[in-house]
Amino acid sequence: MGKIHAAITAVNGYVPDYVLTNKEMESIVDTTDEWITSRTGIKERRILKGEGLGTSDMAIHAVNGLLKKRGISADEIELIIFCTTTPDLPFPASANILADKIGAKNAWGYDLQAACSGFIFGISTASQFIESGKHKKVLVVGGDKMSSIINYKDRTTCIIFGDGCGAVLLEPNEEGYGIMDSILKSDGSGMQYLHQKAGGSARPASHETINNNEHSVYQEGQTVFKFAVTNMADVAAEIMERNQLTSEDVAWLVPHQANKRIIDATASRMGLGSEKVMINIQRYGNTTNGTIPLCLWEWESQLKKGDNIILAAFGGGFTWGSVYLKWAY
Repeated sequence: MGKIHAAITAVNGYVPDYVLTNKEMESIVDTTDEWITSRTGIKERRILKGEGLGTSDMAIHAVNGLLKKRGISADEIELIIFCTTTPDLPFPASANILADKIGAKNAWGYDLQAACSGFIFGISTASQFIESGKHKKVLVVGGDKMSSIINYKDRTTCIIFGDGCGAVLLEPNEEGYGIMDSILKSDGSGMQYLHQKAGGSARPASHETINNNEHSVYQEGQTVFKFAVTNMADVAAEIMERNQLTSEDVAWLVPHQANKRIIDATASRMGLGSEKVMINIQRYGNTTNGTIPLCLWEWESQLKKGDNIILAAFGGGFTWGSVYLKWAY
């Protein structure tokens, strides 16, 4: 009996129909298509429209498609880890809401909040339940309705974020495929540079917080950019070195889609050409927890069994990390 690894056995994604282009952004806030594209690489992003729709409503589409692909029913899922910064409600967990909506009657679950690094934190956490033998089918969902916490008068943030959701299924593998290693890091002193000012227990909602737009993303862009470029690139290079991987050994880099320049810097540090880097930021923007699973979903047909894949992310708080996995199908 070989060592048990947690392998991705299915992936699926969902993005809303509504496309918010840079051209439309020009009519909303003082910016231009050229300015946005040159600084971020973003051309458009998707926005979830509809009264009362939350992040779990995108997750339903992603997960139901995944279950159909894998040929299993929702009641076979044992655990749901929902990685999100924009849960439907402060409580109960969106994982529990999703389980009810898809009919996962035998699953327990919880939400995981690590900003844009949430998905890689989530699959690293989920892998422990697989490797220990505790569970055989764990669903990890990464998604955000970022439009719900964006101030569309703030041109420094509103151009960046979009809505979307992806999901993966983790199952045991004894053939040497799956999640091989992870390096996860956090530094709470970064909170001051990227956070949501109000809505939590320290500063509950009030007329004042709403009038001051304190329930939207606050970011000091230049500071966050510098931290992200350095740390995301460093941790991706570190996981390669720790596992004795060269740039030739790596089939794909799957980077968090925050900024094209950050992605390029990470690939350069790893010695990878653009042909090995998954990039869809131009179409979806930064969907926070959704970026990495959405990339895996879009590139799924190009992935080969045994491919060495590096995931890398950086998020508010600060959080960052990298995961090394061998593709299992």
